[in-house]
Amino acid sequence: MAGEIKTTTSFLSDPFLCHCLKMMCFLFLHTFPGNFLPVGASEGGIVGGRVAEPHSRPYMASLQFQGHHICGGILVRDDYILTAAHCKNRPLMAVLGAHDVSKPEKTQQRLKVEKYRKHEEFTGGCENDIMLMKLETKAKLNKYVKPIHLPELNGDIRAHVKCDVAGWGQTAVDKPTSNVLKEATEETQFKAECNNIWKEHFNSTQMICTKFSKKTGGICQGDSGGPLICNNKLLGLTAFTQENSCDNPKFPHVFMKIGSFLPWIQDVLKKH
Repeated sequence: MAGEIKTTTSFLSDPFLCHCLKMMCFLFLHTFPGNFLPVGASEGGIVGGRVAEPHSRPYMASLQFQGHHICGGILVRDDYILTAAHCKNRPLMAVLGAHDVSKPEKTQQRLKVEKYRKHEEFTGGCENDIMLMKLETKAKLNKYVKPIHLPELNGDIRAHVKCDVAGWGQTAVDKPTSNVLKEATEETQFKAECNNIWKEHFNSTQMICTKFSKKTGGICQGDSGGPLICNNKLLGLTAFTQENSCDNPKFPHVFMKIGSFLPWIQDVLKKH
């Protein structure tokens, strides 16, 4: 059985290690002891996969520190970005309208974050790993920058549904981060399959897990806070993988189930 969980933040972030057994979070520099890693930590990104068509996902945000990609994010309103709670370990800048984050593209909007609203029940463990960030100024909406619709209901997620994931993280554990947005296709799994692998670390009421192949690729460190898109609908938020084995198909990838958090999300958006 896997022992700790790896989240997926990216290069130059304080790598985040989510110890689900102890329900504690630790910040390390470049090393991740344990077995599970939140997908926001320093080694990751879409492994394999394909380069996304430029600006085909106008809701995507690159969350950066000092010009370096840390996590993914999802624009859900002109002034709010949804991401993983574990991504907030230092001040972040939101970059919208980007394809190649290494270039100052004319389509890009760089916006400061005014407030970070982590879920009140996020304690640094694996559950409730979700956060809304309020931007200092509203994004200028156009064909390059556009919010995605939230799911309408918290329904069951069927197994064997093909879903897309996307991000700018590393393309392999020993590879540099990707300058351009990449994407891959994964497939939802039955809850029982996820429970068999992740045991008590998998909470089926608020998590979704997916299987993938080395051929088609999938998420890895650097992709935390990015989307799981199924049938053109936003259903999940990238959360964690197996440490040092994000490309091992034996270990399903795990996402926060956005539908489970709809009341919380709507309450935050309504109040602000």
